[in-house]
Amino acid sequence: MPRDPLIALVGKPSSGKSTTLNSLTDYSAKVGNFPFTTIDPNRAIGYLQIPCACSRPNLPGNQPANPGEAPPFQQRCKPNYGFCHAGTRSVAIDLLDVAGLVPGAHQGKGLGNKFLNDLRTADAMIHVVDVSGTTDAEGKATRGYDPSADIIWLRSEIVAWVLGNLMHKWGGIKRRHTAVKATAIETLQAQFSGYGSTHAVVARTLDRLPALTKQPLQEWTDPTIAAVVNAFVDEKFPTIIALNKIDHADADKNVAKIAKLEKPERLVLCSAISEVFLRKLAKQGFIQYTPGSEVVLTREDLLEAGEADGGGLKPLDDKLKTRIENLKDLVLYRFGSTGVNQVLTRAAELLGLVPVFPVKNVATFGSGGGMMGDVGQPVFRDCVLVPRGSTVRDVYRKIMGDAPLAYVEAVGGVRVGEEDEVGVGRNDVSFCAGFLFLLWGGRGVAVFF
Repeated sequence: MPRDPLIALVGKPSSGKSTTLNSLTDYSAKVGNFPFTTIDPNRAIGYLQIPCACSRPNLPGNQPANPGEAPPFQQRCKPNYGFCHAGTRSVAIDLLDVAGLVPGAHQGKGLGNKFLNDLRTADAMIHVVDVSGTTDAEGKATRGYDPSADIIWLRSEIVAWVLGNLMHKWGGIKRRHTAVKATAIETLQAQFSGYGSTHAVVARTLDRLPALTKQPLQEWTDPTIAAVVNAFVDEKFPTIIALNKIDHADADKNVAKIAKLEKPERLVLCSAISEVFLRKLAKQGFIQYTPGSEVVLTREDLLEAGEADGGGLKPLDDKLKTRIENLKDLVLYRFGSTGVNQVLTRAAELLGLVPVFPVKNVATFGSGGGMMGDVGQPVFRDCVLVPRGSTVRDVYRKIMGDAPLAYVEAVGGVRVGEEDEVGVGRNDVSFCAGFLFLLWGGRGVAVFF
C-alpha cells in the first residue's frame, strides 16, 4: 500500500525548525536558541490548506440558491480529520523535524550522520533559514551573518553524503553492472533505494542529463557521477526555502540578497513565532484568528462591529495589545500573513499532491445511504493526498488496501489501465463491483470495488 507523503523540516540549529513545526501543527516540539535543541526527530501531523470539494458549485445539488451565496455543501462539510472553513479545507500531512545540520555533517560533524539518516524517508524538504542573520553556520548567536551561505552549504552537505556513499562502492557497482547487463536505471535504483527512491525517480534524474548519460555507466567519469548525484538530490528531495524571522530588523537586506540568487517559486517569507503566538492567543480565547489569514480580531474590534458580547473573547491587557499591534505592523500588514501556511502549500505543490475525496454515496457525496438533496447528511468526510505520478492502482490501494481489483472503467464505460497516472482533471475512473466516489481537481471520479 502506498505510504503517505512525508515533508522534512531541515536547517542549521536554532534556525526555527521546531518553531515552524509547532506553527504548522498542534504538536509542541522542544525549542531553544542553542544548538541541537532537537536531537531525536520530531514527527507530527501538519495541516495543508486546499480548496475543498464542498466549494464546487458545478456538483449536482451544490448550486447556490442566490448569486453571491456559498454553495450549500459548505454548510454540510464535516471532515473526520482536520476541518473545513468557508470552502478551505485543512488536510492532515506528515511532517518531520530532524536534528540541525552543520557544515561538515557528511563527515560526521555535529549530529550530521544522524540528521542525514533521518532524512532518507522524506519526499520533500522545507529548508528553514534564519533570515535575520543572528545565528552563524553552527547556530550560535551572532550579528551580521549572511544567511544565503546556509542555502549553499546545506545542499552541498546532502550531495556530499549521497556522493560519498556512491563513490565508496563505485568499483563494485561497475563490475556488477557489466556482469548482469543491467540498465543504468536498474543499477542506480539498487544504490538509491536506501534514500526512498523509485525507478521513476531515477528515470527522471537521468532525463535531466541526456547529454552526460548517453555513454555506458561503466565509463562515467567522476564529474558525470557528481552531476547525476546533484540531479538525483534535486529530484528526490525537492526543496522550499522558508525565510524565517522576517519580523527582525536585519531581515530585509538578507531577503533582498537571497531573492537575487534563488528562483522566486522556491522562496516563502515567514514568521513562525508570530504564527505560534497568534494560535496560542486564539486557543486561549483572546482573539479570533484563522491560520493563514491577515485578520486578527479582538474583543474591542467585535464590540465596535456591533457584537454585544465581543464574540465572547477575553479582554486584552496593554502588553498584549501592544504585541498584537506590533505583529500586525511588522508581519501581517507588510506580508499579508505569517507565511507559515504558504510554506506547506508550496511544498505540497512541489510534490504535485492531488487531493482525493472518497465517499460512499455518489448521489449525496456522503458516507452512508440517502438520496440526492438529503440535506441532513454530512458530505466529504474524508480526504487523502496522492503524490505526483500515482497510478489508478495506487489510489485504489491507498483507499481500499489489499481488496482485489477486478477492472477499471472511465466515465461512459471506457476501460482505463490500472497503471494510468492520476492527475488533476485527468483519469475520471471507476473500479467495478460496489462503489466509492472520488473527486480530484475540478472533476469527479466514481470508484467501484
